[in-house]
Amino acid sequence: MTTDPNHRTIAAVLLGAGESTRMREGDPELPSKALLPWKGGEPLIAYQVHALHEAGYDPIVVVLGHEAEAVAAALPEDVEVNALYNPRYEQGRTWSIMAGLLPIASYETDAVLIISVDQPRSAAMLRALRERWMDGEPFIVVPSLNGKAGHPPLFDGTLIPELLQTNEQTQGLRQVMLNFADKRVFLDVDDPLTLTNLNTHEDYEAALRLA
Repeated sequence: MTTDPNHRTIAAVLLGAGESTRMREGDPELPSKALLPWKGGEPLIAYQVHALHEAGYDPIVVVLGHEAEAVAAALPEDVEVNALYNPRYEQGRTWSIMAGLLPIASYETDAVLIISVDQPRSAAMLRALRERWMDGEPFIVVPSLNGKAGHPPLFDGTLIPELLQTNEQTQGLRQVMLNFADKRVFLDVDDPLTLTNLNTHEDYEAALRLA
């Protein structure tokens, strides 16, 4: 971890490797979630990168898998990201988490946010999470809306070794959250998308209305 109290490296891992299986159940011609048009018409992956950058996260690691070339081409050119391909993306989300954390572990990273491309969040909310971690450096910061825990979680850098041990059998990030339940804090936010996951096309349409 960095020793300069005035500098904190707070990274973000953006998971964009999924196959969007549930989203495409009724329409196999739909694009990957990462390529769905979002606010202003830009692809969802580009919106997420811009929001993370605006909120002050650096470095930003984007994990690719399904339709990797198309998703990579949709990444914004005005933000520097570390885009990498996870060849095991079909084996579960935790493989993408580990793939994204490995380069993060080589930095002197003080904290890391783990967010999925199907969890669109505002730059204001993401900034609030970062600032809450800086104000006391809790092990885990979780956004909440109306008393309900949402996503994405922000983890203290000391938990990176623990995060790298996640697997599908132990429920991935959920197990880490349970292991350190007494050391996490909940941040009340007013982002209406705090509890949103774009699992289906109906979820997507509803989220667009909220956004």
